[in-house]
Amino acid sequence: MERLYARASVSISDLKKNPSRIIHEAEGTPVAILNHNKPSAYLVPAEAFEALMEKLEDYELSRVVKEREGEPSVPVSLDEL
Repeated sequence: MERLYARASVSISDLKKNPSRIIHEAEGTPVAILNHNKPSAYLVPAEAFEALMEKLEDYELSRVVKEREGEPSVPVSLDEL
């Protein structure tokens, strides 16, 4: 079986039957959605997904900063902005 990145898992069939129950029972933690006993998706709370997206954005920005680190700077005064 593949590695699961969640403590709980549920089959797609069970998720279809009662998605609200699955979300409630997860108590704010991720749930692996299984199809033929293999993870096909993860159900994550909106708050966790939003935090993940912010971290990805921060990572991307830091990557751009590192790429541009050696480029020459352009002096600009605050009045010009």
